Amino acid sequence: MSHSFNKIWIHAIWSTKERMPFIQSTIEKKIYQLISEQLRELDCPVRIINGMPDHIHCLFLLNPQKSIAEIVKQIKGSSSYYINQNNLIPEKFSWQTGYAAYSVSESVVERVFQYIKTQKKHHQKKTFQQEYDDFLKLYGLQP
Repeated sequence: MSHSFNKIWIHAIWSTKERMPFIQSTIEKKIYQLISEQLRELDCPVRIINGMPDHIHCLFLLNPQKSIAEIVKQIKGSSSYYINQNNLIPEKFSWQTGYAAYSVSESVVERVFQYIKTQKKHHQKKTFQQEYDDFLKLYGLQP
């Protein structure tokens, strides 16, 4: 085959340090826009970004020239720098160490999109910890 083809959707999730509710509605659009721009600069087209005051969900296409770890490190670093440099919150902002990232089949991209889109409604019924535990079970990662 003379060409290489890749289309790998990634659902990435990460939280604020100590899951503090720093991402209030007054600043979330700025943060999501910055993350979206950063992902595009990394050649990772974004489908959706949304979340809660203590965590973020992103659905994007993976750039085959980069690792997920590189991408998430860049996004978390640049966004925390931006938040602190622009004094978007009164305290020093940082993301928690680590992240979760799952591949998403093309057949369920729309379902994952809707799930991310309705995060605030979803979390009226389920806490972040319950959501996290459910993902670990779903992907067979629970010890």
